[in-house]
Amino acid sequence: MKEYKSKNIRNITLVGHGGAGKTSLVEAMLFTAGVTTRLGKIEEGNTISDFKPEEIERQISTSAALMHCEWNQNKINIIDTPGYADFIGEVLSGLSVADAAILTLKAVEGIEVGSEKVWKLIKNHELPSMIVINKCDNERADFDAVVNSVNQKLTHDAVIVQFPVNQGLNFNAVVDLVKMKQLTYDKNGNGKYRVEEISDNVKATAEKLRNELIEKIAESDEELMNKYFENGELTEEEIVNGLRKGILNRSLVPVIPVSATSNVNTGGFLDFVVSYLPSPAERNKIKCYQNGNEIELEIREDGEPALFVFKTIAESAIGELSLFKVYSGTITHGLDLFNTSTNKFERTSQIYILNGKNRVEVAHLYAGDLGAVVRLKDTHTNNTLCSKNLNIKFKEIQFPEPIIHFAVKSKSQGDEDKIANGFHSLHQEDPTFVMYFDPELSQTVIGGQGELHLTLAAKKLKEKFGVEVDLVEPRIPYRETIKGVCNDAEYKHKKQTGGRGQYGHVHLKIEPLKRGEGFQFVDAIVGGVVPGRFVPAVEKGVLETMSKGVLAGYKVVDVKVTLFDGSHHSVDSDELSFKIAGSQAFKKGFLSANPCLLEPIQEVTIRVPEEFMGDVMGDISSRRGKILGMDSDGEFQIIKALIPLAEMFKYATQLRSLTQGKGSYEMKLSHYEEVPKEIEAKIIAAAEKQKEEED
Repeated sequence: MKEYKSKNIRNITLVGHGGAGKTSLVEAMLFTAGVTTRLGKIEEGNTISDFKPEEIERQISTSAALMHCEWNQNKINIIDTPGYADFIGEVLSGLSVADAAILTLKAVEGIEVGSEKVWKLIKNHELPSMIVINKCDNERADFDAVVNSVNQKLTHDAVIVQFPVNQGLNFNAVVDLVKMKQLTYDKNGNGKYRVEEISDNVKATAEKLRNELIEKIAESDEELMNKYFENGELTEEEIVNGLRKGILNRSLVPVIPVSATSNVNTGGFLDFVVSYLPSPAERNKIKCYQNGNEIELEIREDGEPALFVFKTIAESAIGELSLFKVYSGTITHGLDLFNTSTNKFERTSQIYILNGKNRVEVAHLYAGDLGAVVRLKDTHTNNTLCSKNLNIKFKEIQFPEPIIHFAVKSKSQGDEDKIANGFHSLHQEDPTFVMYFDPELSQTVIGGQGELHLTLAAKKLKEKFGVEVDLVEPRIPYRETIKGVCNDAEYKHKKQTGGRGQYGHVHLKIEPLKRGEGFQFVDAIVGGVVPGRFVPAVEKGVLETMSKGVLAGYKVVDVKVTLFDGSHHSVDSDELSFKIAGSQAFKKGFLSANPCLLEPIQEVTIRVPEEFMGDVMGDISSRRGKILGMDSDGEFQIIKALIPLAEMFKYATQLRSLTQGKGSYEMKLSHYEEVPKEIEAKIIAAAEKQKEEED
């Protein structure tokens, strides 16, 4: 298998809104480069990058896929990422190891919600980038309008380097403004083109756009700017080098047109990638940590070996597959590397390069390259493997916290271990998917980035691990407390069954504390009517009852309990008797002290475009929310509100619907407050019904 040095590698990640044609563009690239013999189609379920059952069924990408091809003696590693917000973690994984990001836009719709979101991620990762305007063969395609919207909404650094000669249904030619030639493509979709002189009808446009391109290149570099002002022009070499340098330092964002499905200008795109986008060697250094200090590691083929695992695939027939980027040295089969994340050694087995699910074993991968390795014992996503001498740790991918949660209900008894193991495996593959057991509510809860995200996780659990579950609304961690005082809650536990009996007798005073003060127990016994050795048992009985709840099975908070009287029997009294007496006296007193339910109130920060403010605020009111205030952030409004947690189930879905996918929110617990009486009655009734069903 051919091996590639750092300077001959390009690592690109394709990002964009769902449906922008990223997967189709990858398919066209692989076909044009000779990796495949025909263009796969999404609707036929035969593309290289969308190979998972759920991707074929839904005709969308749900995970990042790694592909590669060779073009003009260079290797292009391609990461195709999903366009839907539910799978944002896959985008973050792909961008973390890219040397350039390709934003894919549609020639009709232009900039969409997902386009803006991923553009921010590209900027956050400080990546060189380019924009591909796809679907230029659509009858309503408008290349110029999309470029204008890019300049208005995304960046003023966008510069056209190629433009369509005849966009629309007959699209088959583009003008290359660097070479000042026309590339005319065969209409049979083979991706081949002829280099021709520019058509007369677009010559004036080409001259105008080339001048704009040269001006932009000159503006991006002070030395070139001085030459341009002096001579009024730049040499061909200065244009090429200036464009390459401007892309590398992120002062220029080139724009080109393509049609992936009819395979027009895929070859021009591939030419541009290898000619102008940076290699790992050109980006040169990567920030990492050594002994807690940030350093810059030089990307060198002869350096100490170091790699970063950016994605894990758990469904490989030969074991877990770890996708990695080599940042230093050369990675080979049988290499002993130190995992600085777990402080354990790993030995690399077979090294592969991937095209979707297809693997090809290779002997070496050099610094800058992407590959995969199987059967690493203790290495997962975000881990660093390197030589012990180097002992570094690369910056971890910061995955977002879950924005939606479901409780998991097993359809069969005894499947708990299978469910836990299955969901753990899915978390290893996708860190934005989380699972935990809530002991207070006795529920297994899963969290993720959207309903589709969690629905697919449940489906994978069934298909891969043979376990079926229902996803239901998680229980709310209500609290129980009192508003009144019970001055004397008495209970006598007396039991005689032959032989030694049981006897415990207590008088408790139960009163409320201020919100958040928790629990206080006061021993006010005088004269030893309850011997001191039994007082802790009374407190234990009270605490156990508080943990299980009295009204509806929720934890009791903010009460003060005073043990002030009682009696004992010299023979029959023991700790268990007083524990039972304490528990029953507390229940009795609690119910007579004006009990109530408290609910968690969340502090919610919502970010929405101004035009959706009215709908969002109306929705907050319908959720019993209280608006605390508003602030502005450019085109967006920031709403701060207090909303009961019980009203936040599926809020992520509703907010996306209300704001055309542009809204986002964060929330955290603010405080607990009393549940309205009509809602409290329903909660108590539901708890009683559930208890009856369990009994």
